[in-house]
Amino acid sequence: MEYTVQKLAKIAGISTRTLRYYDEIGILKPAKINSSGYRIYGSKEVDRLQQILFYREFGIKLKNIKEIITSSNFDQVKALRDHREKLLERRSQIDLLIANVEKTIASTERSVIMSDKEKFEGFKQKMIDENEQKYGKEIRDKYGNEVVDKSNKKLKGMTQEQYKDATKLEENIMELLKEAFETGDPSGKLAQEVADLHGQWISYYWHTYTKEAHAGIAQMYVDDERFTAYYDKEQPGLVQFLRDAIFVYTGMKE
Repeated sequence: MEYTVQKLAKIAGISTRTLRYYDEIGILKPAKINSSGYRIYGSKEVDRLQQILFYREFGIKLKNIKEIITSSNFDQVKALRDHREKLLERRSQIDLLIANVEKTIASTERSVIMSDKEKFEGFKQKMIDENEQKYGKEIRDKYGNEVVDKSNKKLKGMTQEQYKDATKLEENIMELLKEAFETGDPSGKLAQEVADLHGQWISYYWHTYTKEAHAGIAQMYVDDERFTAYYDKEQPGLVQFLRDAIFVYTGMKE
């Protein structure tokens, strides 16, 4: 079956502008242009659009999606199976959050007792889901699925007191970082204290701490605009200063 831009956009639930943009960047070209100048899409293009939308759902950037689906090694069936597994995982996570919300509603409306532990379990799962959505692709590409899965498991096992301590430590790091930044010396005493505290902080969430991984994530803060925006909203240049301090602390770079 063949589709025009209008028809394909309608069945896919996206805008015609999106389809035209995909054509412009070369991620989804129409099968042909008819005599009237309309883009025409066939079954092959519909399948590719499905793949693109699957990857978008998991927060992967278009440039990365393009690299994946245009690779000579791309296996459509394997990709669909991977998507299925991820969707099943997400369904399980959503079911847990729904159950948590239902218990909260019951607790509010019918005075059913919901323990703090139950509330906290739902909160931790929400954190994991959001982190996977925002940073999952980059982190898994950099450190591997096993490392990330172990870190998620560690977060699930975190107590409320441990989470409170980790949150307080994060706040202290930011305050001290701003003070250290004023010195202009990433190898100075204040900056190295920040780097040490940062190592303690990530150890709350990481399965295993290594200097190499610590330096790697510091570089990722600089490379990824989302992390840069988080730190530099307090003071432009903070993220690079933190990276340099951690490089000195870990001895990974001069």
